[in-house]
Amino acid sequence: MAHVISDDAEKILDEQFDVLDKGFVRLVDYLGGDTRIVQAARVSYGKGTTSVRRDKMLIEYLLQHEHTSPFEQVVLTFHCKMPIFVARQWIRHRTARVNEISGRYSEMADEFYIPDKSVIRQQSKKNLQGRDDLTDVPAEIQKKVLEILKRDRETAFSGYKEMLDDEIARELARINLPLSLYTEWYWQIDLSNLFRFLKLRLDWHAQYEIRCYARVIGNLTKRVAPLAYSAFENTILGTRKVTKSQAQRIAKLLKEHDPDLLVEVDWLDLESPEGDVY
Repeated sequence: MAHVISDDAEKILDEQFDVLDKGFVRLVDYLGGDTRIVQAARVSYGKGTTSVRRDKMLIEYLLQHEHTSPFEQVVLTFHCKMPIFVARQWIRHRTARVNEISGRYSEMADEFYIPDKSVIRQQSKKNLQGRDDLTDVPAEIQKKVLEILKRDRETAFSGYKEMLDDEIARELARINLPLSLYTEWYWQIDLSNLFRFLKLRLDWHAQYEIRCYARVIGNLTKRVAPLAYSAFENTILGTRKVTKSQAQRIAKLLKEHDPDLLVEVDWLDLESPEGDVY
C-alpha cells in the first residue's frame, strides 16, 4: 500500500492561518487521504479497477450509511492557538490526542482575546446558551464591555507577573488568569471523529469563536481529503435527523398534498406505527 500524498495539503503544511485576534491553526502533519479511505474499504478486493467517480460514490455511501472505520485510517495533526474558553469547549471532543502548553512549566504570555465589537451581543431569549445575533447592542454598551475586558485582564496579568517576580511557583501564580488567555496545543484526530467535531462546531448553535476555528480546520481538511470532505458537506453537514413520529407526520402531510409523492418516500412507513424508519 503506497504512502498517500495530497499535493494540496503539501502546499500548506505548517502554514499559519490566523483565527480571531491572536489565534491560529496550522496543519503540521497528516496520514492518508481519499485514497486510503478507498483502500481500507476495498481491502478484501485488492486494488482492482477504480476511478475518481467510483471512489466518490463509495466514500459518500460509506458516510451516509455510517461505515466510519475507513475514515479512521486518515489522521490529521494540527497546531492551534486559541483562548482557554474555546479550548475548554474543544476538549469535550475526547476522541483525539492533545498536548497543551503548561502554565506549570512555561511563563504565560500577555495574550488575551478581545472580541470585535460586532460580536458583542446580548443573551438570546431562545438559545439559552448563546447570543442573540438579531438584535444590535448599543455602541455605548459595546464600548463598556470592551473596557471591562481590557481592564480586568490587565489587572489579572499584572498580579500574575508580580507573583512571578516574587518567585511564587508558576503553577500557583497562573490560577487567577482569566479564560480569555490564549493557550496552544497539538491536536491529532482521525477523520471520522474530525467530521463529528466539524458537524457540531460548524453548526450555528456553536459559539461564534469556536466556529471560526472549525471553519479553518474544515478548509485544511478539504486539502487532505477533498472527496471525503465533499461527501461530508453533502451527507452530514447541516443535515438533521427526524424521529419516527416526525417521519410519519411528514409522510401524512405528503399524502394529503399529493399521494403520488409516497412512491419516493415509502421508507417513511406510514402504515405501521411499529415499523422501523431507516
